Amino acid sequence: GGARGQGRAHALALAAEGANIVIADAPRPMNLTYPLGTEDDLRETAKLVEELGAVCLPIAMDVRDPAAVSAAVDETVSSFGSLDIVVANAGVVSTGPLEAVTDEIWHQLMDTNLTGAFHTLRAVVPVMRRQRFGRIVVTSSMGGRMGIPELAAYNATKWGVIGLAKSLALEVAKEDITVNVICPTTVHTPMVQPVGADDVPDELVQRMMRANPIPQPWIEPEDVSRGLLYLVTDPGVVTGSVLEIGLGGSARIH
Repeated sequence: GGARGQGRAHALALAAEGANIVIADAPRPMNLTYPLGTEDDLRETAKLVEELGAVCLPIAMDVRDPAAVSAAVDETVSSFGSLDIVVANAGVVSTGPLEAVTDEIWHQLMDTNLTGAFHTLRAVVPVMRRQRFGRIVVTSSMGGRMGIPELAAYNATKWGVIGLAKSLALEVAKEDITVNVICPTTVHTPMVQPVGADDVPDELVQRMMRANPIPQPWIEPEDVSRGLLYLVTDPGVVTGSVLEIGLGGSARIH
């Protein structure tokens, strides 16, 4: 998920702190209502990272393909010698009532958001175990903390990644590997407003603002990146946690 949106912001935030960066994106086509990240987007992110003085390795890859994920991990370790931080951020969304969700849409969401995270974590854990160090952050959503009408399939994937991350956190807790989750509310990215699209309708903006205790319609990718930096620079005492960046929505859930 590194080509744009949250992934791009995370890459830039980590590069600004001195990390070398590997970004992966550009999945195979999907039947969605918005365009996906492309190899051009990937190259643009790499250019922005390199302007900060970091080395950046862009990899065109689909997280639904386990062999491609494993190859990307191998290429990373071969290029840099280690793999210290992993951000499992790839995700897609589709909205609509549950009875209108097709098998195709269900599988696209599950295969990308949940199985893609599984492929990523499964591939990186052996490397981090050998190093006896690692910081893993998985992107969920405030939709992974509550029910939301017309997002049932998407939310199911985002609840699922929390269980995946928490369970892995327990498996690796004695090896200086932490596994945490970030749950952003709606983030102002091309998933919400595709590049070149008209402005988001005022009615929708107002409705989103009313839904949030802090009266903003969304957060910016950089707001999420600040939470990410906190989790990956932690000395090793925070694991299995869920960081909600939700404009106050956390106050409404247990």
